[in-house]
Amino acid sequence: MEKKRIVITGMGLVSCFGSDIDVFYKKLLSGESGIVPIEEFPCDDYSTRFAGIIRGFDVGNYMLPKQARRVDPFLRYAMVAGKRALEHAQFSLDHITLNKQRAGIIIGSGMGGMHVYYDGVQTLIEKGYKRLTPFFVPYIITNMAGALLGIDVGFEGPNYSISTACATANFSIIAAAEEIRMGHADLMLCGGVEAAILPIGMAGFMSAKTLSTRNDAPKKASRPWDKDRDGFVMGEGSGVLVLETLEHAQKRNATIYAEYLGGYKNCDAYHMTNPQEDGHVVARCIEKALEDAQCSKETVNYINAHATSTVAGDLCELKAIREVFKDQNRENITLNATKSMIGHCLGAAGGIEAIATIQAINTHKIHPTINLENPDPLLEGFDVPTIQKEKKIEVALSSAFGFGGHNSVIVLAPYQESL
Repeated sequence: MEKKRIVITGMGLVSCFGSDIDVFYKKLLSGESGIVPIEEFPCDDYSTRFAGIIRGFDVGNYMLPKQARRVDPFLRYAMVAGKRALEHAQFSLDHITLNKQRAGIIIGSGMGGMHVYYDGVQTLIEKGYKRLTPFFVPYIITNMAGALLGIDVGFEGPNYSISTACATANFSIIAAAEEIRMGHADLMLCGGVEAAILPIGMAGFMSAKTLSTRNDAPKKASRPWDKDRDGFVMGEGSGVLVLETLEHAQKRNATIYAEYLGGYKNCDAYHMTNPQEDGHVVARCIEKALEDAQCSKETVNYINAHATSTVAGDLCELKAIREVFKDQNRENITLNATKSMIGHCLGAAGGIEAIATIQAINTHKIHPTINLENPDPLLEGFDVPTIQKEKKIEVALSSAFGFGGHNSVIVLAPYQESL
């Protein structure tokens, strides 16, 4: 059966560079770093004291003030990103005119309501269970991001969350596309959200020795593919896309920003936190994504890589890319790493980086990878710009991998009226 064509008609984000998509991408193009020292809580004795923190965030008119004060930051981020995505898709939030029984939401989170959980545990220990908020459970569970958004906009179609660590947003995008292709929905909001920059979140990753400790130079700490990388930098935020069938978008004369061609997800089945070193399973994920997209590997000329700045993770991904794209293809492929500037946004990473990929498709400009001073030898043969680069993208990949061996790759391309 011929697959339904799926297009992207809206994007919304919350990031350390703000919530305006154009401003966000201009900062990426200019090579600006959003990594700053942590001032939100005492951390003088922490081995890592910096992150890609969101500051000055205002929910505006997207949430009622009372609700906004109560909920966890991850819910605020998802609500704002989701509603901004709908506005970007030319829907009025006051009166959304579509069949809401055929509109759904899949927004996942790797860690959920960490702030509410942390505060709740302190309340339980210090004051007893009777002082715990009745909203404790609803505000920590990962599905509540899509649930609250669904309640506000009235979408009655498929609504659930996925949690696959740092691959969460890509898994959610692929799942949303599958819901559309199976005929369960005409339109889906999808992506990821994370707000884990707090004492317990930082402590967990520090204990696992996954974070950079470059406290003397935070803006140079996130350095994907650099020989001197020493771990990733935490980020936070949300990235949400509006996917819909081409027919549905055309009927409402929507602006189309890109086309979702396909995607794939699999698992290393190897280790809790380390990727399989040879990259074979990731390579297979890339190949299956291209197969789902019905694209030849020769058409791919841009990859927005997962590239977290960890020693093992970067090597695994580069080995996989080299396995799939042989020597004759590499010189045509531009690689970049969004995390070099905004850090690793965990469950939100795939959604935010999908937006960066779509912006590259539309602007014909690819953002640089900063802090790449001593490139890993496995980069040899690929185009890895350290300043912005003009390029017409034919087919783009955006990858995301997570603890537990979860791998995901989505395939995006400029929209063409006829294929």
